[in-house]
Amino acid sequence: MGFFDAIKICFVKYVDFTGRASRPEFWYFVLFVLIAELCLLVAYRPLGIAFVIACILPRLAVAVRRLHDIDRSGWWIFIAAIPLIGWIALLIWYCQPGHEYANRFGDPPLPALPS
Repeated sequence: MGFFDAIKICFVKYVDFTGRASRPEFWYFVLFVLIAELCLLVAYRPLGIAFVIACILPRLAVAVRRLHDIDRSGWWIFIAAIPLIGWIALLIWYCQPGHEYANRFGDPPLPALPS
């Protein structure tokens, strides 16, 4: 999966909390949002704030789908409420490879086809 494919998939599934998201899909989207937010906040703060708000749901959705890929419930996202320990646990889970077989959240994510 390429950078632009991951961004496209995440915005198409911006409120889809079902299914699974591969590691590249998750991390490319995180990288895109981080770079875009920084650039927009530096260039024109109100536009940057609007972008941050607009990306809340897509960020949550891809994070939940990423947890599904390692066969964890999306409710584990709330472990982030525990400072440091929760953040480290989520980071470790986000870095783990997904299951290569179907789990209770569906089939493995398919690689994006070349355009």
